[in-house]
Amino acid sequence: MESDDDPLVQHLWLEEEEDDILVNSYRGQRLCKKCHCSFKRLFYDLNVKGFWGVVGWIFTNPYCTTLILVIGCMIPIILTIVMLMHCSTLDIDISYNAFEIRNHVSSQRFDALTLALKSQFGSWGRNRRDLAEYTSATLEKLIIEELQKLHNNASQLGNASPVKATYRSTKTQQSDRIQLWKKDLFSHPVTKESHVGYRVRRARAVPHKNYPNTYINGDTQTHALWRMELVFLARGDDERNIFTEERLLTIHDIEKKVMDHPRFREFCWKPHEVLKDMPLGSYSYCSPPSSLMTYFFPTAQGGRIYYDGMGQKLADIHGSLQLAITHPEFYWYVDEGLTAENMKSSLLRSEILFGAPLPNYYSVDDRWEEQHRKFQKFVISYVDLLASQSTKKVQVLYGGTDLFDYEVRRTFKNDMLLAVISSGCIAVLVYILTSFSAFLTFFGIASIGLSCLVALFLYHVVFGIQYLGILNGVAAFVIVGIGVDDVFVFINTFRQASHLRNPQERMIHTIKTAGKATFFTSFTTAAAYAANIFSQIPAVHDFGLFMSLIVACCWVAVLFIMPAALCIWSQYISPLELSCYSSCQHMCKKKASNISQDSGECDDSLLVTDQDSLAIGGILQYLDDDIPLLSVEEEAGLYIITLVISIGFAIQLRAASRTPLLFSPDTNIQVLLDLKYNLSAEGISCVTCSGVFQEKPQPLLNNMRTSSEKKKRGQNFPWNKAGGLRTVYVTKYEDDVQPAVYRFSLDSSVPLPWHQPATRNGEIPSFKVYTVPYGNFTKKLTVCSSIVGLPSPKCPAKWMITSLSCNTRKGWKLDFHFYASATEQRHTQKLYFAQLRKAPYHSRICIAPPGCILSAGTNGPNQGFFYVPYEKAFSLSNVEETPTFDFNPCMNEGCGKPAVRPLVDTGAMVFVVFGILGVNRTRKQDNHVIGDMGSVIYDESFDLFQEIGNLCKICKAISSNSDLVKPGGAQCLPSGYSVSTFLQMLHPECKSIPEPNLLPGQLSHGAVGVKDGKVQWISMAFESTTYKGKSSFQTYADYLKWENYLQEQLRQFSEQSSLRHGFQTCEHWKQIFMEIIGVQSALYSLILSLVICVAAVAVFTTHVLLLLPVLLTILGVICLMVAIMYWFGWEMGAVEAISLSILVGSSVDYCVHLVEGYLLAGENLPIAETDDKCKMGKWRTLAAVRHVGVAIVSSAITTVIATIPLFFCIITPFAKFGKIVALNTGISILYTLTVNTALLSILAPSDFYRSRRSFIKAVLGVVTIGGGGFCICLVLVRLGIKIPLPNGSTL
Repeated sequence: MESDDDPLVQHLWLEEEEDDILVNSYRGQRLCKKCHCSFKRLFYDLNVKGFWGVVGWIFTNPYCTTLILVIGCMIPIILTIVMLMHCSTLDIDISYNAFEIRNHVSSQRFDALTLALKSQFGSWGRNRRDLAEYTSATLEKLIIEELQKLHNNASQLGNASPVKATYRSTKTQQSDRIQLWKKDLFSHPVTKESHVGYRVRRARAVPHKNYPNTYINGDTQTHALWRMELVFLARGDDERNIFTEERLLTIHDIEKKVMDHPRFREFCWKPHEVLKDMPLGSYSYCSPPSSLMTYFFPTAQGGRIYYDGMGQKLADIHGSLQLAITHPEFYWYVDEGLTAENMKSSLLRSEILFGAPLPNYYSVDDRWEEQHRKFQKFVISYVDLLASQSTKKVQVLYGGTDLFDYEVRRTFKNDMLLAVISSGCIAVLVYILTSFSAFLTFFGIASIGLSCLVALFLYHVVFGIQYLGILNGVAAFVIVGIGVDDVFVFINTFRQASHLRNPQERMIHTIKTAGKATFFTSFTTAAAYAANIFSQIPAVHDFGLFMSLIVACCWVAVLFIMPAALCIWSQYISPLELSCYSSCQHMCKKKASNISQDSGECDDSLLVTDQDSLAIGGILQYLDDDIPLLSVEEEAGLYIITLVISIGFAIQLRAASRTPLLFSPDTNIQVLLDLKYNLSAEGISCVTCSGVFQEKPQPLLNNMRTSSEKKKRGQNFPWNKAGGLRTVYVTKYEDDVQPAVYRFSLDSSVPLPWHQPATRNGEIPSFKVYTVPYGNFTKKLTVCSSIVGLPSPKCPAKWMITSLSCNTRKGWKLDFHFYASATEQRHTQKLYFAQLRKAPYHSRICIAPPGCILSAGTNGPNQGFFYVPYEKAFSLSNVEETPTFDFNPCMNEGCGKPAVRPLVDTGAMVFVVFGILGVNRTRKQDNHVIGDMGSVIYDESFDLFQEIGNLCKICKAISSNSDLVKPGGAQCLPSGYSVSTFLQMLHPECKSIPEPNLLPGQLSHGAVGVKDGKVQWISMAFESTTYKGKSSFQTYADYLKWENYLQEQLRQFSEQSSLRHGFQTCEHWKQIFMEIIGVQSALYSLILSLVICVAAVAVFTTHVLLLLPVLLTILGVICLMVAIMYWFGWEMGAVEAISLSILVGSSVDYCVHLVEGYLLAGENLPIAETDDKCKMGKWRTLAAVRHVGVAIVSSAITTVIATIPLFFCIITPFAKFGKIVALNTGISILYTLTVNTALLSILAPSDFYRSRRSFIKAVLGVVTIGGGGFCICLVLVRLGIKIPLPNGSTL
């Protein structure tokens, strides 16, 4: 290229630009008039020969460029149509399982158990409550057959007496039910079909997906098939107790609104058991919500009390809780902290059940998908209703499978709509920066959108990936910023080459310069994303692949579309735009001349013409001619200080201490996810736990009031029966004292100078108290009086309330004492009391804390509060005549002892499995969670009866380890009363097998697999002490405890024992390794992308001293970003690690553009600058900033604007990803314009020119270093040194 043709020859540009503007204007006018071009003339004007000459001719020929634009638009559309018509539908997987690592040992073990259960029972539920009793029955039969063999063998050997004795003694101790079971087992073999029918009769509320082709029943809505779960959280005070009158009334009102839905009766569950409940007739005998409201709001009808929750009046709270807690099912509704001694819960659960088959359907299987769609459409109609029911005291959360999925998908869709806003903002910015050219703006945005269609085709069709993960949604935001960067580079380069009079030379220069720069930046960005392809997490793998495809396709689309669009724009559109702008400017000036200045004036600054933009562009490029470069020594020193500080904070960043936050903390779905670790029996549907099924209708009897009692119904309150209820009257004296002195007396008279307090500032004239302890009113308070140290001579005395005794040394004497309650009771009022710290130490009582401030400063402390009977409750007009009002079912005879809290799956359920070796996934080549899970590999050498003693020993050993297993958490056997009874006959070790403490009707998680009359495998379940709300890194220690302890137990057996192949597995282990390995693989991706970028920069710059400033800049950017994450209080989780892995690719772009400008500046050095190398380096650095400064700043602005909408996303990974990208972009552009420029002026060779020889050297150097690193790894492996891999294993 000739020196005078390069845009960096600044001393010629000012003179040439004015001529170019006139020439282009004249050419545009001429073309506008003729509206045609000559093909021959363009062909013969081809001055440059060879490949680039052909390229220049093609992209300056209007016919060719139009064809390119048409083809560029049609190809993506055609590919999309083909994909939609001939390929499977692309699923959107936004589940947490998309992050599952299928080839990790934790996933392989759990999947093997899952497949074994599916092959045995045909289903696998999350909590496995639906394991059939067929298993236990079959196991009992096999055990009895084994006992018979032992008995026969012992008889033949003549040594049968011990076995006979054991067998006879056990046989005589068994109940008649067990004897009948044995008889039935010998006479009628149990079949799976007969057992399934038994299970259908026993539990009709089993999910359809777990029992296909089972429910063939014509009873409409009798099978509880779907559910909607409500969780009510107490808020608004420090106590957070849901069992208060106000909160319970709110919850009851919400449940009534749910049942009053116009279509509720069409979908509700109608079990036969509710037919006995007469009040439910008004609801077509729909089952009420499974809730404790059935106890708090019973119904009185026909002389009976029905616990159905349909009553209007609240029963006695404490009595209702005493009745409900007698059933172990009660604990399903409350949190883990509730006990019989502490009847408080921060939450309350409720479950609304819906039945199938729906009306007009023969059975559950009759058009099942159609029934499900109808229910989904119905249940989402509750969203708007429930979302508006939260109050200051109660927060309402709603969920259930269908509702939760709907909420997640709606959230994802709403967040994706923000991408439209992002694209709109970018389009406006591009429109402004293209000098208000709608044509260039359209094709710039279109090239990005069309590239996304091509990338989607490659992703789905070529690579065969069947779903889009939740992380792929980020592409909609990020690609706009990345694509617009490339568009700006082409437009900026084309405009800067306006001094080239030959259109072909100008176009060739644009394609070569912009194409090379954008190729390298796109390559590094795509490589950074592609580094995530090596991640073991499918969602991260597919995110990296999808983003790298989009970035690559975007570069190709911009490379072909933008030069073609620039050709047509420069020859046809630009003159029209100039003419339009000129006309608008002329009309605006003409209008301004006819209108007074006060009425309005035209702002000419908004009308930027092409000439103006070129002039402005020229001015911007020379703005820093008079601005000296900052002191490089100061910048270098500042960089080192910042780097050291950043590293110091970055190393303090800790691993995540909690489970990943997927949504905004205050949203319904995220609060539900946070709460699920505090819910009793999370994921277990308690169909028959409410009072409707647990309590029989009771006669009113003693609860019915006679007519004489109704006249005295105010005496029916419990405090009236105590006989010690008195009224404390409060008067005050404030004539000449401040603050006022309050008098407390049991006498209602008001002697002078005392007077009644006004009902302001929280003052209260009187309150009820007990003079003797009664019920929960046991908090003793003493009222003391004194005449010593009075605040005024006119004040007769002063009074003080204290929880201690009166201090006689200071003149205080006992006046009286009373009893109040320390906690809230039924019909009570909360009062606060305070005492002055300084003399005269008098006290006051008020309704609210602000009224108890006696004076400013430290003189008015709040001494505490207490509860007294509410006076309004004694008014006859406020006492309800409804029999259920304040009904206490436990007042007369009591309700019995509280039930023991059962195990309800609050801890991680760990399975110890024998008889299974693993899972075979040879048919499944990819690593996705959707599709075939593989097949089970069974241990053919496993014999249950041969190893029965060792199995019982392991069960006892693990269950006795309190560090690993909760008390009563061992579930070694499947459900069945007689299994353990028969089992102890086989081996002495099997005596006293630990029994689990389960909910009534809850089935054991223990399971066995039987095939062809042989037990193939056995799975023992243990509810561990591992809290599922801990972070993955903290839970990993629990995983190691389980693994080490089990291996320690298995090593006690001989190596020939099949038990040595046993393993422990847990669904929770899979989840923790998602994050642990996700972070590890993301950090490896960070290193890999850094290596790729270093190699690419080395090849691009071809000099190590040009590579070094780029590396130092990237290092500074990454360290500062990690330090900022620490300052923000973030922790290193999966989202942060994935974001860091792409920072290298996005950080290197601006540095490389600057290095490219530095290399181009070296080709056109002024003669005056070639003598001094130091000046030469600074001149080249300044020339590089002038050349690319405006372009990279514009690119940074667009990228930041594109990611700002991500800040407002509900999906937390989106929001956090957007913040990280925006911060990284800002830091990168800052470091590029400061640190990188200083390092270039100091370190970069001032007389270096890129050549083919230097390029070959750089390639050889990169290959040599890469090969050396590979050889070092091989040597380390040969020496036995383990090298960790991204999937958690070692090399």
